[in-house]
Amino acid sequence: MGRRPAVLALLALAACADRAPEPVRFALFQPEIFADGGALTDAWADFDLDGFPDRFVGFNGAPSRLYHNGGTAGFEDVALTMGLDVERSVRTAAWGDFDADGDPDLLLGFAGDAPVTALYRNDREQGFVDVASAVGLELAEGTTRQAAWVDFDEDGDLDLFLAMRDRANHLFENRDEAGFVDVAEDLGVADPRRTVGASWFDTGDGGLDLIVANMNGDPNALYLRSDDRFTEALHVAEVRDGGRALGDEAQGTVRPCVVDYDNDGDLDLFFANYGPNGLAERNASGWTHVAARVGLAIESRYDTCAWADFDHDGTVDLYVNGTVGGGTHYRDWLMRREGEPMFVDVTPPEILDLKASHGATWVDFDLDGDLDLALAGAADDGMHHLVQNLLRPEYAWHSLQVRVLDGAGHATRPGAEVRIFAAGSDRLLGTRLVDTGSGYDAQSDLPVHFGVPGGQPVDVEITVLVRGRRPSIRLENIDPRAYQGAPLVVRVGEDGTLVP
Repeated sequence: MGRRPAVLALLALAACADRAPEPVRFALFQPEIFADGGALTDAWADFDLDGFPDRFVGFNGAPSRLYHNGGTAGFEDVALTMGLDVERSVRTAAWGDFDADGDPDLLLGFAGDAPVTALYRNDREQGFVDVASAVGLELAEGTTRQAAWVDFDEDGDLDLFLAMRDRANHLFENRDEAGFVDVAEDLGVADPRRTVGASWFDTGDGGLDLIVANMNGDPNALYLRSDDRFTEALHVAEVRDGGRALGDEAQGTVRPCVVDYDNDGDLDLFFANYGPNGLAERNASGWTHVAARVGLAIESRYDTCAWADFDHDGTVDLYVNGTVGGGTHYRDWLMRREGEPMFVDVTPPEILDLKASHGATWVDFDLDGDLDLALAGAADDGMHHLVQNLLRPEYAWHSLQVRVLDGAGHATRPGAEVRIFAAGSDRLLGTRLVDTGSGYDAQSDLPVHFGVPGGQPVDVEITVLVRGRRPSIRLENIDPRAYQGAPLVVRVGEDGTLVP
């Protein structure tokens, strides 16, 4: 490759560095259909494969809603016609293509009477059919929380991790025609503590590791994959406490987020807590608490963390929502990364005035290139508003979305890492994790999103996990303008090589 792309990239970066921060402007989208409160779960996927992300919202007893995204026609609730108007208290929702037929299916967890789980197979025109009992995923009791679809055993299909608030966690191995089998106890991840959040990622050894977020003063846990088992890393204090007090029933971690907040190429850990939020920065010897230093250790009661480069300046920003309980709405925050390395409160009134809690998801629902914010509000006077990002159009397309699939074109690559570089150089512009389950009452099966300063050409590097190895492939000189309104789709085979 010649020097010209690298020179152009560096010039674009210099121009962006001189640009003043973009105004923070959001507006409610179709507020009349998203106004109802009692919303608990928010989950996004393109269930009908038309290119537009669709939205499932679960409520505390009211019928669930499945919003079909019609593009310029807006959203329409099709839950009744598609068989998803579930009149239960929905505490868990997670999209994943468990049967590898190319479309996403939906796992739900309920509070109340048995059964407490359902798995709705996506039959496209015929709607959704509950097959949980037939495949071994119907639970009779328990209080479910975060679910994560993940191919932990690298056999090419999706397995299911399910966090439990009141008993040991589950890890269901997908054995195809034989259905799902719970292997959590055999593999060492049947954590009996009060788990509400979870995330899967690689700490660097070439296998998927698991972090679980625990409440009521219980320590969090980092489970490292070793041969055919997982072992809890009891020595990693930064993960165990997550930046909050251990042993205090009033404190706990709700959601762990895996993010490269400092753009150095490795994965850091953020903890949305009851108590001060935590941020563990990865370094050569492990992790170091840095939340106080960077302005994020704000003490309150938080339900979620959601990271995104919403202003396309090349750095990731953070949204956290405070919970609603006991007559109190704890404050929400939109923290923009400005300077080195502090975060600044830029929460606009369009977000601050909403009674958000529980689920929150960044999603480019209108395919204009920038990320919008989907919120849920569990209180009766809450909402489930979709807050549209009004970033100026000339900057909105300064972005790139990347969809990582397996060689057959199926979404079985959670845990893959995507990095972009200024074209023709080793200058890193960002790192994202392919993640289909790290939320608390929030989840998505969507492409990863990068802000690309100046809309410059980039090289895209995909790292996957293959039996203890971390092979990478690199696509050079990708022009973001060629992918406006659609993601760059990359297929990676079982051996870690590119599949055309």
